[in-house]
Amino acid sequence: MAMTVHVDVVSAEEQVFSGLAEIVSLPGEAGELGILPGHTPLLTRIKPGMVRIKRPNQEQEDIFFVAGGLLEVQPGLVTVLADTAIRGKDLDEAKAMEAKRRAEEALANRTGDLDLAQAQAELGESIAQLAAINRMRGKY
Repeated sequence: MAMTVHVDVVSAEEQVFSGLAEIVSLPGEAGELGILPGHTPLLTRIKPGMVRIKRPNQEQEDIFFVAGGLLEVQPGLVTVLADTAIRGKDLDEAKAMEAKRRAEEALANRTGDLDLAQAQAELGESIAQLAAINRMRGKY
């Protein structure tokens, strides 16, 4: 049997995943992270993007989109505390495209520094969501 680690993916609204995994991959602040059983304890911020979880005895990875948050790695437990977490199958390309369009429009018509920061964050999140959708399509 493969070595595993318990993984929880939690958003402000709900727990979207809880179970054993052979590996967890996600977008860390400094680049892509791969967490295996026995990983050194770690606490870091995560960027908007795709979380991939490979469960034992399962060919397909479970995929989630997270809009940033924190990753905590402890012996035997990986916790992804996401600002927003969406199951891959629930991602909506039309909504992501509309959010991207609105963010680009807000950037073009910004009135202050706060508007600029918010529009840039929304644009980054929508682009990351579209990238996750495209990667999922390429995989399946």
